[in-house]
Amino acid sequence: MGDDHGWEETGYHGHPYVKTPFLDEMATAGLRLDNFYAQPVCSPTRGNVLTGRHPNRYGTFTPGCSIRPEEITVAHCLQKAGYATGHFGKWHVGPVKTTSPTNPRAMGFDEWLSHDNFFELDPFLSRNGGPPKKFYGESSEILIDEAIKYIEKKQLEDVPFFTVIWFGSPHEPYSGMETDLLLYKDLPEKYSDTMVRLTSNTTGQQVKRPLRDVLIERYAEITAMDRSIGKLRNALKTLGIKDNTLLWYCGDNGIPPSGLRESRFRGLKGKLYENGIRVPGIIEWPAGIPNPRVLTVNAVTADILPTLCQLTGATPPDVPLDGINLVPNWQGKKNERGEAIKFWSFKADYDTSAKPYIDPELQKGTTPTVKEADGLLTRTFKNFHHPKIREQDFTGARAILTDDYKLVIDGEKKTGVELFDLKKDPSEKNNLAEVHPDMVQTLSKQLHDWQSSVLNSLMGRDYGDTGTQ
Repeated sequence: MGDDHGWEETGYHGHPYVKTPFLDEMATAGLRLDNFYAQPVCSPTRGNVLTGRHPNRYGTFTPGCSIRPEEITVAHCLQKAGYATGHFGKWHVGPVKTTSPTNPRAMGFDEWLSHDNFFELDPFLSRNGGPPKKFYGESSEILIDEAIKYIEKKQLEDVPFFTVIWFGSPHEPYSGMETDLLLYKDLPEKYSDTMVRLTSNTTGQQVKRPLRDVLIERYAEITAMDRSIGKLRNALKTLGIKDNTLLWYCGDNGIPPSGLRESRFRGLKGKLYENGIRVPGIIEWPAGIPNPRVLTVNAVTADILPTLCQLTGATPPDVPLDGINLVPNWQGKKNERGEAIKFWSFKADYDTSAKPYIDPELQKGTTPTVKEADGLLTRTFKNFHHPKIREQDFTGARAILTDDYKLVIDGEKKTGVELFDLKKDPSEKNNLAEVHPDMVQTLSKQLHDWQSSVLNSLMGRDYGDTGTQ
């Protein structure tokens, strides 16, 4: 999974500058998920991938919110089905240290080489919760090299493997290798006229830089990440296991403000419009998907858990799930999704008297970052008990996406209720709310009913009580 990699930022989607030859090969050889969605920001998507559940069900509202220890993940499920499980790269749903109740091991991974937050060149990474160690080189290539070693080891042990690789690229503040930067030296000068705000690589503070300089570094990171994916594909081929290995790539949210040039989509990272939540999605699995195809059915990161459980024979968690099994769709047995996808940016105005769900000492990160968070160059996480449902809990930007329409409520200040036909209007310019009031009412009720289910989960009722930590 890429970090802040937007839907438009691939060669196969027609980007005029970004070079992604290996993702393009995957898209040509496998299953292109052209309407693939994530949550609008990072940590919520990571929780969504792990659990198959909306992140608001367990308090992972925003970056810096941890997952809850009781959650059952796709790694837990595959572990029980006999798979070795490894995590490499960005974690961001809790500290990776050994004492954390939400580190990768607690969430079902046998081994990990991970970071609490994000990283650039020469990253600090923690192996199995140990002290952070500095690795030298391009971060995506480092992760892939380590993941390949893990896969080779499991092959020697004759054990099936589930390997999660979460890149730090192309998240800001950006730092590319010189050879990759040179690929974009001819980027149009017009982008120099726009200044964007982002994190300084040297101080961790906010600075303004010309968009052209930023895009050169951003696109260099994407190309390096793409090259590392190519290296992984070659390694699987060399090991003789490429045909029966499912390789799934996606982004974790849309394009951030610092990386946005012209776009046909509305919005950006953090918003529920298409540029905030639509991301690249590709599945390559020669034995299971022998004929290349493009799937236009709506899909989302929550679908990963139920889909992989179906394919491996693993038992999914017996809790409310928000994803579906996509296998019937890609096999051509089902032409629509049927189940609507819901999005919700919880208005997390924390009650200062709310009880922490996890001991704050256990929520302190250890792996150094460039960007400051709460004044520190590490990440400290939080999660709180939510003992009762309040009327205000139903507020915040929210959306529901059906096979035909997308309803957005409070997507931005003063936008109110918006209804879009994405098949005819992917740019979300034509608000049909007044044209189809009955549709608005129906979808609004579906969304509200779903929010009630989510809030019941947030109270801890999926765990049999209101939380035990």
